[in-house]
Amino acid sequence: MTDSKGLVLIVEDERHIADVQRLYLTREGYGVHVEADGNSGLAAARRMRPVAIVLDIGLPGLDGIAFCRALRDAGDWTPILLVTARGEEADRILGLELGADDYLTKPFSPRELVARVKTVLRRTAGPPPRAAESVGRLSLDPVGRTVRRDGAPVELTTTEFNLLGHLLRHVGQVFTREQLLAQVWGYPGYRDTRMVDVFVSQLRAKLGDASPIRTVRGVGYGATAPRP
Repeated sequence: MTDSKGLVLIVEDERHIADVQRLYLTREGYGVHVEADGNSGLAAARRMRPVAIVLDIGLPGLDGIAFCRALRDAGDWTPILLVTARGEEADRILGLELGADDYLTKPFSPRELVARVKTVLRRTAGPPPRAAESVGRLSLDPVGRTVRRDGAPVELTTTEFNLLGHLLRHVGQVFTREQLLAQVWGYPGYRDTRMVDVFVSQLRAKLGDASPIRTVRGVGYGATAPRP
């Protein structure tokens, strides 16, 4: 029976790792379903509509990168937490670029896994509703969680949307990468700031020349209103 917190899908081919993940997530009140290969995992994701997916990159058959691409190409934006080995940095970055929301590097504490799942789900829920934000050619609707550029919709992941919304709510303010990790991701003290750069790069690519995001060398990122 699926708990009211929702179903988490684990796609992991190492059974002992999947069993530990299942145990800790179940203790937190989540329903859990496990698949051991990418093709079965993708079918389960489409069939079960989980609230989040814990996805190993090194899967037999369809690997985690192809899994993520297939899900996002189909317009499914279920939050994905990638699980990677230490030597898979390139795959980890590619996974984020394809729309994964976060990652963990093996070995990791199962308590950290639970904390990351909770944080990803909080980000998916988003902040309390606010009035629509408009900066230049962009408009952001926090209630409908939509972004438009020159009136045309722009598809963003949950994390991209939250990052853009945070910057637009503080036009003119510059944030360090550490501040953004704490305020947008919910990870105070987290040291891997590369993730911020990846998501900023993705936002700029999707928003094109309408992007309000500026880089302040040696400091971080902020949003700038266009000059009148």
